[in-house]
Amino acid sequence: MGNRRLLFLLGVLAVNYLLFQSILVPYGSGNAPWSSVPQKYDRVRFPSLHSTPKYFTVWSPPMGSVSGFSNSSAFIATVEKMPNPIVQFEVGGGKNMGKHNDENGDLVSERNISNDDVFKDGTDRNDARSLSEKKDVGRKGDRLDLENVGSQNFNAILAKGSNVNFSGKQFSKTEGGYWLVNDNNMDSREYDGVRVHTSHSSTSSTNVTSLENFAQKVVFSASKNSTAMITPRRKMRCMMPPKTRTLIQEMNHILVRRRASARAMRPRWSSKRDLEILAARLEIEHAPIVTQDKELYAPLFRNLSMFKRSYELMERTLKVYIYKDGDKPIFHQPILKGLYASEGWFMKLMEENKYFVVKDPSKAHLFYLPFSARMLEHSLYVRNSHNRTNLRQFLKDYTDKISTKYPHFNRTGGADHFLVACHDWAPYETRHHMEYCIKALCNADVTQGFKIGRDVSLPEAYVRSVRDPQRDLGGKPPHQRPILAFYAGNMHGYLRPILLKHWKDKDPDMKIYGPMPHGIANKMNYIHHMKNSKYCICPKGYEVNSPRVVEAIFYECVPVIISDNFVPPFFEVLNWDAFSIILAEKDIPNLKQILLSISQEKYLKLQLGVRKAQKHFFWHVKPLKYDLFHMTLHSIWYNRVFQIKL
Repeated sequence: MGNRRLLFLLGVLAVNYLLFQSILVPYGSGNAPWSSVPQKYDRVRFPSLHSTPKYFTVWSPPMGSVSGFSNSSAFIATVEKMPNPIVQFEVGGGKNMGKHNDENGDLVSERNISNDDVFKDGTDRNDARSLSEKKDVGRKGDRLDLENVGSQNFNAILAKGSNVNFSGKQFSKTEGGYWLVNDNNMDSREYDGVRVHTSHSSTSSTNVTSLENFAQKVVFSASKNSTAMITPRRKMRCMMPPKTRTLIQEMNHILVRRRASARAMRPRWSSKRDLEILAARLEIEHAPIVTQDKELYAPLFRNLSMFKRSYELMERTLKVYIYKDGDKPIFHQPILKGLYASEGWFMKLMEENKYFVVKDPSKAHLFYLPFSARMLEHSLYVRNSHNRTNLRQFLKDYTDKISTKYPHFNRTGGADHFLVACHDWAPYETRHHMEYCIKALCNADVTQGFKIGRDVSLPEAYVRSVRDPQRDLGGKPPHQRPILAFYAGNMHGYLRPILLKHWKDKDPDMKIYGPMPHGIANKMNYIHHMKNSKYCICPKGYEVNSPRVVEAIFYECVPVIISDNFVPPFFEVLNWDAFSIILAEKDIPNLKQILLSISQEKYLKLQLGVRKAQKHFFWHVKPLKYDLFHMTLHSIWYNRVFQIKL
């Protein structure tokens, strides 16, 4: 009986297997044992991109001669009709090379330190020629001709109604050993969005090739051990609107809630320094009322009394220990020029400081992790790898080393440690292993883990001159600014094209442009526009932050920040309503109407606030009171004071 039951079960399984295979055969899936197609030929399988795709399998001998083509005399292909192709096609290190996957499979952007976000056409260091420039695609009428394919791997992409004729010389070899159609007569407008992945072994790399505007396609692939598939293009995260939006009003509520209930880890053992910080908190909360100050402009601050008292206590109390571990260039080597200069200037001035820095860690209230996120990317990121896990692993290993060698990190879980990073990738690189540290970040995005009330939004200041960071400072008086609003820059992200769609060349009062050409004259033209504009538009790019916010303040132009989920710099102490306009992204169509609704009296107050706020956004070779260095250090101190637990 047991043997009969076993045989019965095996029979049922065999029948189910055969039924399953018979269902798959029309779609070209697998090599069925009864298939009439020779087994040595590869089949091409495509995932469904539509709810009702139409597939059919083609088996026919080639219409011409192909030399060196795996000795094959037949081709198997799957044809998919796609009225609306959704996949993009690129060449090797092409124009999208600088986009990299995050841990969730999304794509984020790579930004170049040497490139100005305003004047450069792109941010990738290694822009390659596009497919159209390399002229790798060829077409003659409706026929695609192939010949002399000297490899066992090749891809051919044909247009609607094409006949296959292998009589031309259309293939050329790429670095990865792949063959691409090469005919200068092909009309690339026939194509849109194909991403073809072909591999000849388990260790082979994937070659991606791109075509444009394409309605229907057939992909032929043949090799000894090849597979080919068309995959849907995943839109980059930076090219899509966020799934959730946190506007400035909600951020204010979050800050109040975080102040009321600190979330920092309780220390594992007590410390005299914790008691000193707690005493400072009590003094700040009960600070004497200050309504006017000779050095500070009261409307700029949420609470001038608390800020002034906190700053005084920072100068009197705060001590910082800087870890000496770590080698250059990632550690202890600041970058002082370019887009990511803020992290470098802070590192330089902090390590040179004799007043706040102590050599004995037992005397420190805060601990500084002196690494450069920009140099981390420059030193360890493998070009075109689209993989940043090694960067995060490097910082994890560094944190493990610190926590093993010293007791301070483990005492608080890193809550009394801080880092300063301006590179876009810093939120990803510091996730998890530095989760409880105070992070001063330029990319202050609440959807990427930025914690209001604990983390610090660092101003992204583009420094063009190390010797004179304040070069070209200032602008025209308010009554001599004829331009209502100005923007010029690259089309990074999803929001800037929307801005140009609504306002480029639409209104003489709205000077909204795309990227400006290269050259000193055009840079000066950009600065001239800022100095002559009432409002400077600061839309988000690939990430929520933009150097235009600091540039607008630099040239005394009222910044109009359009970036949902962006936490403005020094949010815990500054009142941004006093010197800026913060709009939701959905308000772009009504931009001019909103700006015109601002009265002249209010504009003059905003412009005065910008001039008063300038001192808090400047780097100095020798730090000055209330400058950008001290404001950054104070916000780190201030957030630690209100997060501490005993």
